[in-house]
Amino acid sequence: MTGISLAAVINVLLFTFLVMTAIAIVRVRHLFAVAMLSGVFSLLSAGLFVALDAVDVAFTEAAVGAGISTVLMLGTMALTVTREKSTKRSRVLPIFVCLVTGAALVYSTLDMPAFGTAQAPIHEHVAPDYIARTPEEIGVPNIVTGILASYRGYDTLGETTVIFTAAVAVVLLLGSFSRKKQKRTGKE
Repeated sequence: MTGISLAAVINVLLFTFLVMTAIAIVRVRHLFAVAMLSGVFSLLSAGLFVALDAVDVAFTEAAVGAGISTVLMLGTMALTVTREKSTKRSRVLPIFVCLVTGAALVYSTLDMPAFGTAQAPIHEHVAPDYIARTPEEIGVPNIVTGILASYRGYDTLGETTVIFTAAVAVVLLLGSFSRKKQKRTGKE
């Protein structure tokens, strides 16, 4: 392979698998298969994040996306039906909304600096400051861990609180749904 790096091939393959998995999720009507494919999608996303050197984001995606979300979806499925109900509504409006949103997202990225360029704002202002200060101020060998745990500690705490609150809300909703179902069937 002349001119094409192994990393680029891996990125393209992972992205291709992501697209194929997303299409399969949209096409499948069996909810268990959708839950499993969603977990696969999250694991592929985590793999892509690792290939892009965003290991902290990959870890979060694997833990939350493939782990907790899949377990919560399977738990919810235990309380619902196994197949999606078919609908008579037109699919034109949702497809139109997705296309407009996608076009807006693509348009918004046109003025971004090229991927990996040294002239990106983060490389000129923030990153050198963190690289210089982290070993002296924190003493943590991994700069990303130092930034997330110290400089962005409140932000990380907030993200963790949001995830915890969402998990508690889902558990409470599932519990109330289960109690209502038991009352309807007369099994208390």
